[in-house]
Amino acid sequence: MVILGIDPGYAIVGWGVIEYVHSHFRVINFGAITTPAGMPFEERLERIYDEMTLLLSRYHPDAMAVEQLFFSTNQKTGIDVAQARGVILLAAKKQTVPMFEYTPLQVKQSVVGYGQAVKKQVQEMTRMLLSLKAVPKPDDTADALAVAICHAHSSGSNASIGRLLGSTKGKSQKQVLADYYEKLYNEQQKKKRMNQNAVQSKRNPHP
Repeated sequence: MVILGIDPGYAIVGWGVIEYVHSHFRVINFGAITTPAGMPFEERLERIYDEMTLLLSRYHPDAMAVEQLFFSTNQKTGIDVAQARGVILLAAKKQTVPMFEYTPLQVKQSVVGYGQAVKKQVQEMTRMLLSLKAVPKPDDTADALAVAICHAHSSGSNASIGRLLGSTKGKSQKQVLADYYEKLYNEQQKKKRMNQNAVQSKRNPHP
């Protein structure tokens, strides 16, 4: 699976493309789309849209993962970022690339395992998971890679549950997870009994 992670903005749009196969990551490329402060805002949006379209056409991702937008105390900045995010989503829609959203809390929990992790912890764990020599710069790029990792972990978990349980139609998420963990427990117990029987057979070989 090839995933394009996006950290939306209008001055800087961080992006990162990774491949996730059999629980292993491979970095394909990463970078940032930038627009100068003096450029008319509608032209900044146009540049973001055009460069996003080029990225999508170049890497053909199976999915695009975007961090959800939360308004800061500066509503003007929040509205501008929302407009930039809109053209990013439009570019993906035009290229028929499925889009997934994750909150900052979900990204932290997925990458670090702790929802209250600070930015540097997330960036360092991102570097380690992707086997990079240094944390990518600018920070927006590292954040985009973290979002991509979050989607990889999420899609991997969903795929595992789907393969294990088969059809989950008509079941609540809570029931699906309960069935999933029950099956895991039963499999673990089965393996434990098999190991115990193997040990017992070695101790008491047949004549």
